[in-house]
Amino acid sequence: MSTAFEIAKRISFQKQKNYTRFIVRLSIAATAISVAAILLTFSIVNGFQATIANKVYQFWGHIRVASVSGEPLEQDANTIAAFQKHPAVKTITPFVSQSTVLSFEQDIEGVVARGIPTSTQIPFLRKGKGWTNTGKDSMLNEIIISDNIAKKLNVQLGATVRLYFLNTGAVQQRKLKVVGIYHSGIEEYDNQFVLVDIKLLQQLNNNELVEGYSIVLNENAPIEATSAELQKIIPENWVATSITNYYPQIFDWIGVQTINRNVTITIMLIVAIINLLTCLFIIMLERITMIGTLTALGASQNFIRKIFLFQASFICWTGILLGAMIGLGLSYLQAKTGWIQMDESAYFIKELPIKMDAVQIISVLIGTAIISYISFLLPTLWIKKISPAKAIQFD
Repeated sequence: MSTAFEIAKRISFQKQKNYTRFIVRLSIAATAISVAAILLTFSIVNGFQATIANKVYQFWGHIRVASVSGEPLEQDANTIAAFQKHPAVKTITPFVSQSTVLSFEQDIEGVVARGIPTSTQIPFLRKGKGWTNTGKDSMLNEIIISDNIAKKLNVQLGATVRLYFLNTGAVQQRKLKVVGIYHSGIEEYDNQFVLVDIKLLQQLNNNELVEGYSIVLNENAPIEATSAELQKIIPENWVATSITNYYPQIFDWIGVQTINRNVTITIMLIVAIINLLTCLFIIMLERITMIGTLTALGASQNFIRKIFLFQASFICWTGILLGAMIGLGLSYLQAKTGWIQMDESAYFIKELPIKMDAVQIISVLIGTAIISYISFLLPTLWIKKISPAKAIQFD
């Protein structure tokens, strides 16, 4: 073990109470808080962005294929088969949307009926089992509504509601049984959409056309790149568009969180660096007599610099590891218990989401250490300006 290391260890962790011991502990605590705050910021922002984006993707898919003019599309089996061959594509769901009025007892509500195949997994289903399998046309008489609409109209699971459609100047009525209640947490969807069998809307329109296709991609598949690739294999009057372009207000809001994250992390890094610099300056100032004595005994500036760099390393790494334990511990606790609640009407989520990324965690720990070591070099440059004779007399 080097002499510089042993000296640094003794002055850093000496048991007697003195000013240096207090400064070291304060710096460790400040570094730990900064690292913990950075890790928590990453985990929270990652979880928030992923959770909100996934809610939109579950409802609409990652990519929507529709006609350029907005006219209905014929179901092209060859094009659908080409979609399914793409390695990034997981599922393809045709859909039809139509404005309607939902009535229950004396109450009515304007909604949008979204027709999807009954084989499609129902997103955010909270109550009920969804479509039944009894009878060939049973799904044509079934509906899934949102929790918000159910509460607004006091509709219970199993109740019968009426939908009124205006087609070619005539009002058409359908009685439907509520077989499921969903809750996405996004009020724009929950207050507007009900789900019905796509065949019901096609039957009302006397055709088998669809409004478009919702395409769900495999996990981690690039949305924009896949959208561009699908565009090359679809008919000329069709267009493949990522869902982020359909709902820019939501995804722009998600993107703003990245800016907030970066600002918070930058501030915490600056606080940690200033804290460590101040700590090292104070320690060096308190040890100025020791510096003068070692210089008088023939110690080189590099040897003395190593002492304080070792001491700074003790402070830095103790703070980093302690901060990692706190940050990751709190993140894990929130992920498992969800004890921090949020206003779902404002943030679309009820519990504060957490998503920890191993690469980010390692980058924070190593990056903080590298930045700290670079910063540590600045105070040690002051050593060469210390005169041994004056330093020994310094009080």
